[in-house]
Amino acid sequence: MPPVEPPARGMPDTRPGAPWFPAGAPGPAAPDALPLVCFPYAGGTPSVFHRWARPLGTGVRVAPLLLPGRGLRLAEEPFTSMGPLVDAVTDALTARGLDADCAFFGHSMGAVLAYEVACALRERGRPGPRGLFLSGSRAPHGYGDRRDSTLPEEELVALLGGLGGLGAGPSAVRRAFLRRRLPALRADLRVCDHYRWRRRAPLDLPLTVMTGADDPLARPEQADSWRTYTTAAFHRHEIPGGHFYLLEEPTQDLLLDELRSWCAGLASAGPGLHGLTGSARTPQRYS
Repeated sequence: MPPVEPPARGMPDTRPGAPWFPAGAPGPAAPDALPLVCFPYAGGTPSVFHRWARPLGTGVRVAPLLLPGRGLRLAEEPFTSMGPLVDAVTDALTARGLDADCAFFGHSMGAVLAYEVACALRERGRPGPRGLFLSGSRAPHGYGDRRDSTLPEEELVALLGGLGGLGAGPSAVRRAFLRRRLPALRADLRVCDHYRWRRRAPLDLPLTVMTGADDPLARPEQADSWRTYTTAAFHRHEIPGGHFYLLEEPTQDLLLDELRSWCAGLASAGPGLHGLTGSARTPQRYS
């Protein structure tokens, strides 16, 4: 697949698939770099992935996904159920030429969304991604036991704070930032609360899962259950930290090191091979 070039700085993005991909992440990607579509966590924006381009190197082109209801799409109504969201994202990927010869990364809600989109592409007869790298999420059949979208504001703030999702800085600043994101966050949490996995054949592509050792939302046995969702290679990694380990240093560096190596393996396998097959590896634990 030919590389997708970002628009010139300062120019509107009129390419197919916009505004789902309003701009390419800045970085030194080579013309034949592997596109890495990044699916955000609940309430997330592409900004966190923009920092990944340089650490991942010239062999990867970071393509962060922008969902409605945030950032440049703040005026749009966010999705509140998984099915319509999957259909819309799948349409956008196809329009952008990212329905084959690419890779998917997703964290938390983004992990399940990436999996569902990969299934939707298969159902449409498209090759889909070369592999899935899923982070901070239990396997899909483990969803359905939470009602976070209905929590009062103070309880929701406390939940996010306990998970490490409010970041650093003065409390008042963090709370003001969260309140601006509350509509999109609640909509995304509703997607997760009401999501129910539909039984389908396993995917035939390599699947890597990474979770924080102290993540209460993706315990080891819940993350390990992902191994039944692929007939290809399955690798699981456990990394220090909690649910939002990907926002912290040095755990973000550990993630990016693993992700860069994983993307290099997919690129060397070539399109359509879904190489990297074989038996599951012993879970890798970082200290």
